[in-house]
Amino acid sequence: MPEVMRDEVRIHYEVSGPDDGPVVVFSNSLGTSLHLWDPILPYLPNGLRIIRYDMRGHGASDTPPAPYTMGQLISDAAAVCDACAVRDAVFVGLSVGGMIGQGLAVKRPDIIRGLVLSNTAAKIGNPKLWQDRISFIQANGIAATSDEIMKRWFSRDFYGAPAMAPWKAMVEATSVDGYIGVSAAIAGTDFYTPTSGLRIPTLGIAGSDDGATPPDLVRETVDLIPGSQFALMRRTGHLPCAEAPEAYAAHLTTFLQSIGHL
Repeated sequence: MPEVMRDEVRIHYEVSGPDDGPVVVFSNSLGTSLHLWDPILPYLPNGLRIIRYDMRGHGASDTPPAPYTMGQLISDAAAVCDACAVRDAVFVGLSVGGMIGQGLAVKRPDIIRGLVLSNTAAKIGNPKLWQDRISFIQANGIAATSDEIMKRWFSRDFYGAPAMAPWKAMVEATSVDGYIGVSAAIAGTDFYTPTSGLRIPTLGIAGSDDGATPPDLVRETVDLIPGSQFALMRRTGHLPCAEAPEAYAAHLTTFLQSIGHL
């Protein structure tokens, strides 16, 4: 099982595709593992070198005590990329993964040549909102709020359907320390200024029914980067790669083609 140690924390990652293929790095959301991206893999073009990893506190990575900082999450992503000798990759980040992508693009421009900012923003929520969630989960556990998370995440068509069950289970399998650790990192992040300095090809993806990062918030962030593109996926929520994987992969493929990364 590939892993890299950083700051005494073991970060798990997976690599697929040819060693010499164009690199695409995927970073998932709070409460999910690298398997968030499983549904889109069959629809991506052949020949890509795909790197996925689990944030600290998630999936098969170690769970150090909370809280975490955004700087730690960005350095973890950089460590995975360095372990895989990644340069000039396209980084696809969803929700907090998109925040990590913004920070990594600023800190390590040698790693990233293009960004896909999916269902994310330069700033998500506010410190009080996140502290309220952290306090609730500390007192009651994640299962007590998982249904509310599902309502924020998914469209009305998808919420409550059998296909939602694995995603609810994935959230509930996340450790309390992992969930509140990353929540604390999001609470302390405001990337409006650094992101506005980026000058790399960027695609924003939003779900019309996203209750966590609504389309206007995603677009506001993407518009900070000159020349960026924006795609609105209708009748999907916060995880459009789960609700509409074929359409999501098509947006990624079109973007990769448009910047010569295929």
